[in-house]
Amino acid sequence: MTAYAPAYLDTQVVVWLATGKLSRFSSNTRDLLEGTDLLLSPIVLLELEYLYEANRIRLPARDIQRKVEHELGVHLCELPFATIAGAALDEKWCLDPFDRMIVANAKANGFAWLISADEEIRKHYPRTIW
Repeated sequence: MTAYAPAYLDTQVVVWLATGKLSRFSSNTRDLLEGTDLLLSPIVLLELEYLYEANRIRLPARDIQRKVEHELGVHLCELPFATIAGAALDEKWCLDPFDRMIVANAKANGFAWLISADEEIRKHYPRTIW
């Protein structure tokens, strides 16, 4: 698969990448991970920190961010928050604020790819790959 737009990573995807669980991804997803610029929505960092504080993951958000940045070249998206929040207003299908903002971030960046295992996201955002 050739990708021209960047690809955003859902929170669970970041956790799997940081822990080396590449077997969880399809070959199409692995191709996308290797063939495009990978971006992290800032809201993913907040969700990672919540998971860390709830003892559901072992590393704090900043450590995970540094790991995926160093090992995989993942960069934090720099779109203005107002742009992302504006796009999130249209995501009426989703009551989860993290998922809503992650999808909105991808949409606000030219309908970029979004790598996610989440069925609801895949159902509502056609540029989701898994």
